[in-house]
Amino acid sequence: MEGPSLASLSLTHVHYDPNDPVSHACAYLALVPQALVITYAALIWSTREVEILLMFAGQMGCEALNWLLKRYIKEERPTQMHGKGYGMPSSHAQYVAYFSTFLTLFLLLRHNPHHPYPSTTHIPTPYWQRLALAVASFVCAGAVAQSRIYLNYHTPRQVYAGYAAGAMCAIAWFVVTSIARHYGLVEALLETPLAQWARLRDLVVNEDLVDAGWERWEARKQRRRTGLDDAQKKRI
Repeated sequence: MEGPSLASLSLTHVHYDPNDPVSHACAYLALVPQALVITYAALIWSTREVEILLMFAGQMGCEALNWLLKRYIKEERPTQMHGKGYGMPSSHAQYVAYFSTFLTLFLLLRHNPHHPYPSTTHIPTPYWQRLALAVASFVCAGAVAQSRIYLNYHTPRQVYAGYAAGAMCAIAWFVVTSIARHYGLVEALLETPLAQWARLRDLVVNEDLVDAGWERWEARKQRRRTGLDDAQKKRI
C-alpha cells in the first residue's frame, strides 16, 4: 500500500544558494524570529517578569498588523522567489525592528539600574553596557532585514517598509505601556488573582538586568560561611 502524501513544514523552509557562504548565513538569519519566540517563552516562564510579557504582547500585535497589511496591500514577492504569500511588508524585518526598537526604548528610557535598597553585592548595569546592547540589537536586526533582500524573498522597498512598521509599532506600544504604568494599570494587573497565581513580578525595571536572585545567592553563601566559621570556633 502506498503511504500518505507528505507535506513540507514551511515555517523553517528557507531557499538559499549552497555555493554562496553569505546566502547560507542569511538562511540562518531567517530563523531569528523563531528563535526570539523561544527566548520570549523561556524568559516569561523562568522570570515571570511582566515587562517581558508586555513586550511579547506587543510583538504579537505587531505580527497581527503585518498579517493584515499583507492581505490589504497584496503586493507580490520578487519573481525569482519560490515561496508563497504576499511580500509587502516583510514580516521578518517588521519582527526584528519591533524587537530591537522596544528593547532599546526599555534599556535607555525605562530601565532604572539603581537598586532601591543599599547592597554590597548589587552591581548596577552601567549605561554604556545598556547602550552597547541596544546598538548590538539594531545591528542584528539590520542583518536579518538585509538577508531577506539577499535571498530574494523581498524587494528593498518591502523590507524597509516592514522595518519602519515594526519600529512604529514598538514606539506606539512603548507609549501605551508607559501610560499604563503611569496610571497604575500594570500594578493593578499584578494584583489580580491570575497574575498572583502565575507569580508575575515587576523587578527588571529597577534591578540589574542579570541579577536574577544574585543577591539572595550571595547572602546565602555568606550565611553558610558564617555558620562554618562558628562551627569551627566551637570545636576550638
